[in-house]
Amino acid sequence: MKKHAIILSIVLINILTLKTWSAEFRARQHLLIDFNWKFVKSDVKGAEEQKFDDTNWRTLNIPHDWSIEGEFKEDAITKGSGGYLPTGIGWYRKHFNLSRIDKYQQFWIEFDGVYMNSDVWINGQHLGKHPYGYTSFYYDLTPFIKKGENIIAVRVDNSIQPNSRWYSGSGIYRHVWLNITGSVHIAQWGTYITTPKADSSSATISVRTLIENKSPIVKKVVLRSVIKNETGKETATVETPFSLEPSGKADIEQSLKINSPELWSIDTPSLYSLNSIVLESNKPIDSDISTFGIRKTEFDKDKGFLLNGKHIKINGVCLHHDAGCLGSAVPEQAWRRRLQILKEMGCNAIRTSHNPPAPEFLDLCDKMGFLVMDEAFDEWVEPKGQVQYGYHKYFSECSQSDLLSMIHRDRNHPSIVIWSAGNEVPDQVVENGSEVLRKLIETFHKEDPTRPVTQANDRIAAGDGPAKLTFLELQDIVGYNYVDRWNERRELYYTVDRHDHPGWKMIGTENVSVGGIRGQYSIGPDLSAKRPGRSRDYRLSMIEAEQLWKFTSVNDYVIGDFMWTGIDYLGEAGWPGKSSSSGLLDLCGFPKDGYYFYQSQWTNKPMIHIFPHWNWTGHEGQVISVIAYTNCDSAELFLNGKSFGTKSYVFPQQGHSRSWDGFARPYIAPTTSDLHLSWDVPYEPGKLKIVGKKNGEIITEEIRTTSKPSAIRLSADRKDINADAWDIANIKAEIVDENGLVVSDANNLIEFKVEGEGVLIGTDNGNPQDKTQMKSKQRNAFNGLALAVIQSTEKGGNIRLTAVSSDLKDAVLQVVSHK
Repeated sequence: MKKHAIILSIVLINILTLKTWSAEFRARQHLLIDFNWKFVKSDVKGAEEQKFDDTNWRTLNIPHDWSIEGEFKEDAITKGSGGYLPTGIGWYRKHFNLSRIDKYQQFWIEFDGVYMNSDVWINGQHLGKHPYGYTSFYYDLTPFIKKGENIIAVRVDNSIQPNSRWYSGSGIYRHVWLNITGSVHIAQWGTYITTPKADSSSATISVRTLIENKSPIVKKVVLRSVIKNETGKETATVETPFSLEPSGKADIEQSLKINSPELWSIDTPSLYSLNSIVLESNKPIDSDISTFGIRKTEFDKDKGFLLNGKHIKINGVCLHHDAGCLGSAVPEQAWRRRLQILKEMGCNAIRTSHNPPAPEFLDLCDKMGFLVMDEAFDEWVEPKGQVQYGYHKYFSECSQSDLLSMIHRDRNHPSIVIWSAGNEVPDQVVENGSEVLRKLIETFHKEDPTRPVTQANDRIAAGDGPAKLTFLELQDIVGYNYVDRWNERRELYYTVDRHDHPGWKMIGTENVSVGGIRGQYSIGPDLSAKRPGRSRDYRLSMIEAEQLWKFTSVNDYVIGDFMWTGIDYLGEAGWPGKSSSSGLLDLCGFPKDGYYFYQSQWTNKPMIHIFPHWNWTGHEGQVISVIAYTNCDSAELFLNGKSFGTKSYVFPQQGHSRSWDGFARPYIAPTTSDLHLSWDVPYEPGKLKIVGKKNGEIITEEIRTTSKPSAIRLSADRKDINADAWDIANIKAEIVDENGLVVSDANNLIEFKVEGEGVLIGTDNGNPQDKTQMKSKQRNAFNGLALAVIQSTEKGGNIRLTAVSSDLKDAVLQVVSHK
């Protein structure tokens, strides 16, 4: 359900006045109440009481993650799993005033996500406890709310560690909403939209709406459902009269038809809105708007995945929920930028590993045309060895309610095409694991019969205890984590199970990608040389991923893959590291070399990329392997104007057509069966240039030079932002030479200074071993790059960012914040 928020101007610190509508039209109000909370990182006795004095507490806006504000310490209680950052206990308090309360008016508070073990009070009354840090939840405030001042208190307990295998963050790290309605209203997440028939000629829209009556009398009302396209044109409407018993509910089913619909797809993600209006005596008493898309999805054991009848190979990545220096409290623009960069790589799908994401993340996937595997849990009943206090402690009590929350909140998103019940759960190998999975799948199927369910299995052929066959056969689609990990499957991949279980539908839920540390190379003869972070030789790191892609690409029955991972993430590290380096983008969202491998395979726009850099002073005469990723027919490499020859690869290769020596396309003689090209070049300083050719003509090129730092260059993902106190601009700082080319091994210290109506909320550089605090104004560049993130205040105006470094020319960039 899409949120349409009323953003309120705050005049007095920590006081929010909500004026309800008149009794004649008790319209739903969906109010974002992120501003001016009181916070203390301590377990304070009595802080839930209304009369508690929080005057000296810190005032802040949420979403808020207090862990990312701390220092990286080797002895941190979270250890490497949590990125060596602090956790603990924190309290939040929100004061707000109500000028009036109408009879039978309803109030409830909605949390998009709190990590973790949250307790919530209103005016000293305990509303409930929510252990899971990733599902949204809500509480009825109506019995305890009052005219005048009200106080919400939230205690967050992330002190019991370890409870996660990756960085979780701590606090109210997603948005909070206050909902106000009349006595008759659409329930929370009460609208369910499906498209049982969808093609270019017409579509049938099925709508189920749960409506509640909180009054003590019978209500005779009408549900009017109106569908509009993206231009606001009304395309269908229907009305259904019905009666509601006192304190009763009604689940209303409606069907609407749209002629010549605009179908949702990855290339044209067209969206519609459903305006659900409840009328009494022909007057509206409640309304809500839900966004949806019209599309047809099919999963076939032979053809793989079809969207609107067209075969689509799922070229996906797995993503954790943090955003580097921003921690887990991620502004929407941070995800928009990162998703756009992944889209340009050719990525068309996201697996939300290993938990439900923020609602606005799914909104972006809807708008940008990503397919989504929405994942529920990382643990079920059986614990994972390194996570002593993980979700297995709460699964038996909470899993069904958490699952219902996830499904009900997310099921209208057209981007979601498959549910995942879990990730690498040890339950897959134990006798009762099948029964645990069966109950989860039954809930998925009951609440949303339109989507299949998978589970990310990492032990399908494990030599030390394989997954139970009954466990695998329950899955609508069998998910494979690291399909080539075990025994003969290093070469045979899915074919073993294709032969033994021809009815299975198969997908790579998680597989190896081309990760590593951005810009780090070893040019020594030892191809297994160790380097900081993940040990990968740049000459070899792509081989396993190339072989897997070759198989996946040409076998339609393999639905696709989700590579581990799309972006580096905090945690799952070993000191002196703080983060994983398995991503195709680093913590800042800067592309690594592996990014360009997938771009060469997943896109058609001509591209070429070479590595390593060409700053190797002291290695003159040493032979260096130069690698290229390209989707061109061939590539030619030059050093200081001298050609080192033209090379090419062809994939998939074409066989004869029409006659034994005839080809449908011009024949290209490959020089390798790999999906990359390689030259051995004796190092000499100067200019390394590669050109990509199609049909013998140069269509793209890339240059590497021997260079020295001269200046800083700043660029922003956007120079106009909203003055709403959480919009951001991501600023890339590049160390460039006198010709404006990035110096790819530069590590100059940069100081960022912000003036005007903005604040610096984070800096980073993508180096997994840099322990500088994420909120620091000073940051070394890492292999030529650094990132600064500016956030708007509540006032409009200019924001000026200055980047200063000794011996380099300063840089200034201006962003405008609009009220």
